[in-house]
Amino acid sequence: MERIDRLWPDGYQFYFDDTLFQPSTDSFLLGAFPKLRRNERVCDLGAGTGLLGLLLLAREPSLRVTNVECQSASHDLSVRNAELNNLSSQVTCLHADLRDPAQLPAAGSFDLVISNPPYFTPDSGFTSPQASRRTARSEVTCTLDDVCTAAERLLRYGGRFAVVFRPDRLVDLVDTLRLHHLEPKRLRFVQNTATSAPSLLLLEAKKGGHSGLAAEPPLLHYMNGAESAEWQRIYFRDKE
Repeated sequence: MERIDRLWPDGYQFYFDDTLFQPSTDSFLLGAFPKLRRNERVCDLGAGTGLLGLLLLAREPSLRVTNVECQSASHDLSVRNAELNNLSSQVTCLHADLRDPAQLPAAGSFDLVISNPPYFTPDSGFTSPQASRRTARSEVTCTLDDVCTAAERLLRYGGRFAVVFRPDRLVDLVDTLRLHHLEPKRLRFVQNTATSAPSLLLLEAKKGGHSGLAAEPPLLHYMNGAESAEWQRIYFRDKE
């Protein structure tokens, strides 16, 4: 069923369909992670309904965002979300397969590429029976290598690639990034509490960067029994 929500009262609105890949914590965390600069050109690989682009624009309104999405229903919602928020002049929505360079923008076109890539390998036991969620969450049609290949091509030299991923696949992620000349530079784990094991990780790599990884303090959901102030900001609850 199609629904509509807002990021905060009087903030950006967005359509989503609960039969597709729904808005998730992953998107909100990744939307708050990159260090943004004015007028940057951003590409979201596997953009879904375009929520991640809205989250970045909420932080830096001067960005120019290109959404790349292969699933027709999600792509159509991304177009409508741009129109709904009067962002059609800043947000370009491409119905394209990121594995096909001919369908993508020109090489070196972007300062920042972002992605919430499929987390699970086909043999992991986490493959969803629903086609749209299976495509979004599992490497059945698009692999981590495919995403990194596209990111390497689209980024200018010195551009950044930011992802949200599973901690148990950190080594796979680093290995794949380095195969594509994307050097990990910033790493942050996401934890429920200070004593919890990480549930997610956020990583930013630099195209053509030198080795040297900064491990940042973990992002905590709860501190002293209450939701952390940073988590509230990520969800725009400070604007309510």
